[in-house]
Amino acid sequence: MWIDMRKLKGLWDLIRLDHGLMLAVAVLIGAVIAKKGIPDDLVNLALAVSTAIFLEISTFSLNDYFDYPIDKLNKRMDRPLVRGDISPKTALLITIIFFPLGLLSAFFVNITCFIIALITGMLALSYDIKLKKIKVFSNYYIAYTMAVPFLFGGVAFSPVIPPIIWVLSLMAFLSGVGREIIKDVMDIEGDKKEKVKSLPLYIGNKNSFFIAGTFFLSAVIISLLPFLVKIDSTFYGNLVYLGVVSVPNILFLWVTASLVIKNKPNVKLFRKLTLIAMMLGLVAFLSGALL
Repeated sequence: MWIDMRKLKGLWDLIRLDHGLMLAVAVLIGAVIAKKGIPDDLVNLALAVSTAIFLEISTFSLNDYFDYPIDKLNKRMDRPLVRGDISPKTALLITIIFFPLGLLSAFFVNITCFIIALITGMLALSYDIKLKKIKVFSNYYIAYTMAVPFLFGGVAFSPVIPPIIWVLSLMAFLSGVGREIIKDVMDIEGDKKEKVKSLPLYIGNKNSFFIAGTFFLSAVIISLLPFLVKIDSTFYGNLVYLGVVSVPNILFLWVTASLVIKNKPNVKLFRKLTLIAMMLGLVAFLSGALL
C-alpha cells in the first residue's frame, strides 16, 4: 500500500501531535501525583489522556481552518493548508470528529472532568474563531491550556485536587504567560499589519521582556516551595526533585537575565529554551512523585 508522505507530514503539521503528547504527559503527571504512584485504573487513565489528545487535535485543526485565508495571503508555507497538503474541508472534518470524541472521553472519566473539558473546549473554539486577536485573552488562554492538564489528570483520580498539583499548574501558567509575551515580541510586525494590539505595541519590547522575566522568575520561586514547605510529603525535602528541577530553573534564570540585560536578545532561541525548560520541569515533578 502506497503511503503519501506529503499528506502524512501535512497531517502531522496540522494536528501538532507533539503538543498533544506533551498535554498527555501533563495529564499523566497529574494522575500520578494524585494517586501517589501509577494509577491502577488504566482504562480511566487512557480516557483522560485521550481527552487531552483529541481536544488538542480538534482545536489545532480548527485554528488552521480559520487562519487559512490570511495564511494564504501571507504565504505561510509552514502551514499544511497553504501548501495544499491538506484541504480546508479535511481540517474542518477532523475538528467535527475529534472535538466530540474528546468530550465523550472526558464524560466517561467523571462529571468533573467532563465540565473541565467542556469549558476548555468552549474557550478553544472561542479562541480559534474570534478571540485570538485579543492578545490579553490569547496569552492567558494559551497559558491556561498549559496548566489545566495537570488539574484534569488529578481530578480524574481524586475528588479533591492535591495542593501540589495546584502549585505545578500555577508554575505552568506563569511560564506560559512569559513565553507568550516573548512570542508577541516576535510577532510585532505581523500584529501591526493585522491591527492587533499586543503588549509590546503598548509598552515596547524592553518593558515586555521585563514583564516576561518577572513571570519566569515567579515560576522559579514557586518551584522551590514543594521542597522547602511541606505542601506534599513526597516532595518535601526530596533531593531528587530539587536536583532535577534545578536544571530548568537555571535555564529560566539565564533567559530572564538575558532578556533584561541584552539590548537585542535572541527571542526565537529563548522561546525554544523556555519550552525545553518547561519539559524538564515535567520530568522534575514526575521523578519527584515516583522517586
